[in-house]
Amino acid sequence: MAQQVEELIGDAVYDLDGDKIGKVKRVYVDNASGAPTWASVSTGLFRDDSLVPLAGAQLRQDTGELRVRVHKEAVKSAPHLEHDGLISQESEDELFVHYGIDPGRSGWDDYGRHAQRPGGDTAGTDTTAAGMGTAAGMGTAAGTTATPADRESMVRSEEQLDVGTEQHETGRARLRKYVVTEEQSVTVPTTHEEVHVEREPITDPGAVHADLGDEEQEVTLHEDRVTVHKESVPVERVRLAVDEVEDEQTVSDTVRKERIETEGTDRDDRR
Repeated sequence: MAQQVEELIGDAVYDLDGDKIGKVKRVYVDNASGAPTWASVSTGLFRDDSLVPLAGAQLRQDTGELRVRVHKEAVKSAPHLEHDGLISQESEDELFVHYGIDPGRSGWDDYGRHAQRPGGDTAGTDTTAAGMGTAAGMGTAAGTTATPADRESMVRSEEQLDVGTEQHETGRARLRKYVVTEEQSVTVPTTHEEVHVEREPITDPGAVHADLGDEEQEVTLHEDRVTVHKESVPVERVRLAVDEVEDEQTVSDTVRKERIETEGTDRDDRR
């Protein structure tokens, strides 16, 4: 089973709904039975690895897709893996409660056959705390017996950048309306009345009655006066529109690679 467990490293993990969770970075096996129990999954850049239960999981050998029996949201809210890469008994109990898993049925029994020691005892891995899981990330997996081919070979591993994107709030834009006062000058045409004297000579004195005495005559004069009224009228509608602009960002980070060199061979081959 050692080689089979190692082949899970790098496989894509999907939840019950078919949504991708991430990629397998480590596989943890039970110390007593040797059955795979947890997978450490990388869910994105700058995030801690999440632990996904392998109980009831299904593996498609042709595509390398690992379908687990939990939902993606449950994985996101699950307790994260400690930096030392080990699963303590307390952490595993929290994971059992979070995923609702029976500790007695937490192993992935359908995956491969577990190696057994002569006499039928299941091979286990000695750990300090009972129930603590061990990672099968390179070399021979925990809970198996190394074959001659395994002893004559070694696995070379390297780190790869798994880059994703997250949407973060970068700022806020708002509209604010306020009132200002300004001076306006408007020219309005007006009219007014003025009086002037017109004189007309009488050519036929007999046609006009002549009455000698005092007399007054009055004329009413008019003019336009400007009146001002204020009213509020809508003149413009203003709104905030958000445009999505595509650009590119280059992310750089250091990765580690293993190198294998040989000694005592006919040719000094180095890779």
